[in-house]
Amino acid sequence: MATYLAYGNPNAVITTEKKCELLHDLLLNQLSGIGGKILVVPPDITRLPSNAGELTKILYQIWSETKGNQFDILPAIGTHTPMTKSQIKTMFGDLNQASYYDHNWRTGLSPLGEIPSDLVSEVSDGKVDYDISVAVNQRIIEGGYDLILSIGQVIPHEVAGMANGFKNVLIGTGGQEMINKSHFLGAADGIERLLGQTNTSVRQIFNYAHNNFLKKIGIIYIMTVMETSKSGKTIMRGLFAGNDHQTFEKAAKLSQTVNIDWLEKPLNQVVVYLDPIEFKSTWLGNKAIYRTRMAISDNGELIIVAPGLKEFGEDPEIDYLIRKYGYSGTETTLQQVLENEDLQANLSAAAHLIHGTSDGRFRVTYATSELSREEIESVGYEWADVNQVMSKFNIEQLTGGFNNELFFISNPAQGLWIAKGS
Repeated sequence: MATYLAYGNPNAVITTEKKCELLHDLLLNQLSGIGGKILVVPPDITRLPSNAGELTKILYQIWSETKGNQFDILPAIGTHTPMTKSQIKTMFGDLNQASYYDHNWRTGLSPLGEIPSDLVSEVSDGKVDYDISVAVNQRIIEGGYDLILSIGQVIPHEVAGMANGFKNVLIGTGGQEMINKSHFLGAADGIERLLGQTNTSVRQIFNYAHNNFLKKIGIIYIMTVMETSKSGKTIMRGLFAGNDHQTFEKAAKLSQTVNIDWLEKPLNQVVVYLDPIEFKSTWLGNKAIYRTRMAISDNGELIIVAPGLKEFGEDPEIDYLIRKYGYSGTETTLQQVLENEDLQANLSAAAHLIHGTSDGRFRVTYATSELSREEIESVGYEWADVNQVMSKFNIEQLTGGFNNELFFISNPAQGLWIAKGS
């Protein structure tokens, strides 16, 4: 187990030239004995600011020139819809000799083992008690690759506490039982207890799955730490690579420094913008709720400006369940899980319904165009016309943070906002 690369600090600006230098050293010096057939596992277009697209292009260039001619890409989409050709070009450019493969969280999986119920009960303080089957995309296990590189961003996360590391493979290329049960574990344990933390219940089951099943595969995890400036520009502050939990912890420590915004007092009104390139569903767009819930005052207001929103769930079955049950509050959803087999079979959807409610503590208004007032209100949110809201707040002129009394966030996926004492 080793850390191959740990570069950066809160003030670093890692340029494209520096990324090339660091990845060149990783492939040609640190991993000098490996060549031939490579599988790269980056996130999809919903994680565009992770910089995984540029890193994949750099790796492709180095690999094709020095190591071998088979370069396969398996986007870690989890439950998301497969990337379109247009999205692939936007994120990765033209990698002419690369082959792309789709992941399906229900089929084409290789089972690896099981996380025992007694461990799940222990890490959740008895809140949930079930075994969790571990399976990942069969290409990772059976593809015969000389090297597998997982690429992604370390950032505060509503389910794991901090995203990336082993999560990218276990969830991004994982099976429905791991996805469902890990998400519900996080929801049952309490989102506020997990957000921005590394030693969480969900992270502990990821570590168990790595130590007992993934470790022997030899996957190397390349992890970025990105910061979004007030003007909306995304800057790489750190680049890490390793095959162990300690490397993730190093990256997470930097992310906690640059990606968590500690506020002096709770916010009364927050406006969050969802870029239509990244956010087309509340499954993703509700990061606006997750990442601000510890910053908004009681009886405050969250306005989510979502010009690209066209559905609730990325997965058709999850979309149906969101429409059926709505964001009805934690206690109601937990009761619905007990009484309904369709939610019991889709615990990640149930977890999402819990995460996506303020439990009446603050108002949530979605400003949309494609999703109608009736649809938005039917799942428990208030609605506004997106064009009117964008004009009212002059969205294009706002900068990140305070704009007089209004607090604006240009991309909720790139941070976590917490009022001190919350």
